[in-house]
Amino acid sequence: MKSKLLLIFPLIITGMHAQLKPLTYNDGSQKLQGLITANVQKNQSAVLILPAWMGIDDEAKQAALDLEKQGYAAFIADIYGEGNLPTNAKEAAAIATFYKTDYQAYQHRIKLALEALIATGVNRDKIAVIGYCFGGTGALEAARAPLHVSGVVCIHGGLAKDAKRSNGPIATKVLVEHPAADASVSAADLNQLLEEMNQGKADWQLITYAQAKHTFTNPKSADYNEVMAKRAWQHTLLFLKEIL
Repeated sequence: MKSKLLLIFPLIITGMHAQLKPLTYNDGSQKLQGLITANVQKNQSAVLILPAWMGIDDEAKQAALDLEKQGYAAFIADIYGEGNLPTNAKEAAAIATFYKTDYQAYQHRIKLALEALIATGVNRDKIAVIGYCFGGTGALEAARAPLHVSGVVCIHGGLAKDAKRSNGPIATKVLVEHPAADASVSAADLNQLLEEMNQGKADWQLITYAQAKHTFTNPKSADYNEVMAKRAWQHTLLFLKEIL
């Protein structure tokens, strides 16, 4: 019996370590509740995760846990707020379109999440932003804002922005992980982004993944490409290791 208990005990500890904890913050009267890893320490390097258009999902949660294993504190932002979580793709498209159109509102919600993360005691000068899909667009908006972060990773994000918006300086490092067969991103969108990065004198890089469709990193998506997803994750970790 004693030996069995000894075998079980490490498993319990591992499960506890893998839990994500709710972290509540506010935008005025709007309650926001993100999820943060359990390993937060003072002056730790950290990653802010911006989820896809359905809100905090399993892909964002797994990314947070995987980043925790790498020694980073990770916080998944709540962009929509309590009571505003979409229940289907149509609702998700509507609310995501609102924030893409009102980019300042999106930047504001990202900034609030960043402030909530900083308030936990992590190193404010060693924070990166990564985002998936709608969150990938948010990662670019964090760079455009500009928010004080060391770098951003846009993972199969929307790359376009309103042509009426002027291109400003991009002070943070930028990594764009782009699926080659992403039907939601046109060649014009991609060229516009590259022009923006160059005009902003950004330290940027673009990695394009062959035979990869839009949500190629999400195991629950029909677009999932395991080989390219694993490569993209390694590229993300290499980038984070450099900047953090």
